[in-house]
Amino acid sequence: MSYDNILFERDGAVATITVNRPKVLNALSQATIADIAAGLREVEEDADLRVAIITGAGEKAFVAGADINELRALASADAARQLAERGHQLGLYIAQMRKIVIAAVNGFALGGGCELAMSCDIRIAADSARLGQPEINLGIIAGWGGTQRLTRLAGPGMAKLLNLTGDMISAEEALRIGMVERVVPAAELAGAARALAQQIAGKAPLAAAAIKQAVNRGHDMALADACMYEAALFGTIVQTEDAKEGTGAFLEKRKPEWHGR
Repeated sequence: MSYDNILFERDGAVATITVNRPKVLNALSQATIADIAAGLREVEEDADLRVAIITGAGEKAFVAGADINELRALASADAARQLAERGHQLGLYIAQMRKIVIAAVNGFALGGGCELAMSCDIRIAADSARLGQPEINLGIIAGWGGTQRLTRLAGPGMAKLLNLTGDMISAEEALRIGMVERVVPAAELAGAARALAQQIAGKAPLAAAAIKQAVNRGHDMALADACMYEAALFGTIVQTEDAKEGTGAFLEKRKPEWHGR
């Protein structure tokens, strides 16, 4: 497929989706959201792809936020709600994908950009990255998960602090509070993201998908229910061809060959 607002590149089992609007710091217009969603569907539906990386074009921004011109043009509360729902649909789609999605945060990740990063399964940030939810400075609130995903990653107090002040934080502070999982030198970000993606892509795909769903769905369950959900997934995965291949390869001291069956 060809896209107007993103670049879509393949490298073996890894796809990289680059938000490609550097003149506006990769701001998320509605068309850009649609392109990202389409790119992710392409990843999900392609049996040869196992991991997606989302990043931003240029060195300044991952995604600096929503398209402010589109926000100002919203004519009603209903139109604004529908815009917010479209952003949420993208994040919820990432959550239910079988494939793993990594955010490579290479600059400003503010507002919608921070929310996009928080929607991904794993976040790697350049040491020069800056993250935040500055919507309050525009007289509005986060609409694509900034209050909800940040609460789940960093706790309610930190979610309130960042949303109420609108302050940007450094990549190191984001790592400290749990918003990102790794911080690397800016020059090494692309390589580090690819290396992690290739490492995960080399694992058993059915097991990787089950781990993602166990964490995502179990997070909002009572612990006892979540443990039983994990047990059910374990029972299913143990019966797959990949599980038999993995255990056999271990006993035979050889590298396993995964087939996703």
